[in-house]
Amino acid sequence: MSASHKSAAPGPVIRVADLAKGETRPILVEPDAEARAAIAALLGIDAVKKLRFEGTLGPLGKRDWRLTGQLGATVVQPCVVTLAPVTTRIEETVERAWIADWQEPQSDEVELPESVDDEPLGTEIDIGTVMVEALALALPAFPRAEGAELDETVFTEPGKAAMTDEDARPFAGLAALRDKLAGEGED
Repeated sequence: MSASHKSAAPGPVIRVADLAKGETRPILVEPDAEARAAIAALLGIDAVKKLRFEGTLGPLGKRDWRLTGQLGATVVQPCVVTLAPVTTRIEETVERAWIADWQEPQSDEVELPESVDDEPLGTEIDIGTVMVEALALALPAFPRAEGAELDETVFTEPGKAAMTDEDARPFAGLAALRDKLAGEGED
């Protein structure tokens, strides 16, 4: 990211050249209402009521850097069943490392890296982007309002029996066959 680039995420963008070697830097990001509204829009959720990221950025060896922090947020998402607003409290530990001698895999086979929290070290560390990414990963995938349940709805052609979820289970037909065979054996 270039020095002229302004982060879309609210938070400090720290130039690596400005980091003092061997010193740990405290990090605190508490976006205002306008910034939280922008984050909610970016994430496609109803609201981010509270958001706070607090941690430290410190050296990891001679040239690498590690961020360790705690993300706290209160978010509002639509229920996947009723679309009613669902409020969720999120508490998440966040760790990232920026590695100076980062090397991409050179083969056609892709292996999972030892740590998915490691990134190549560039000229800047964007704390706001880390915060928003961590929030996006922590959001409930299928928020449900209390008591909301999916009803079973079945459709079929007139005059035919509808196939239910129970019918689609792998051994559902075997039970019916067993019962039919047991009935024939009694004759």
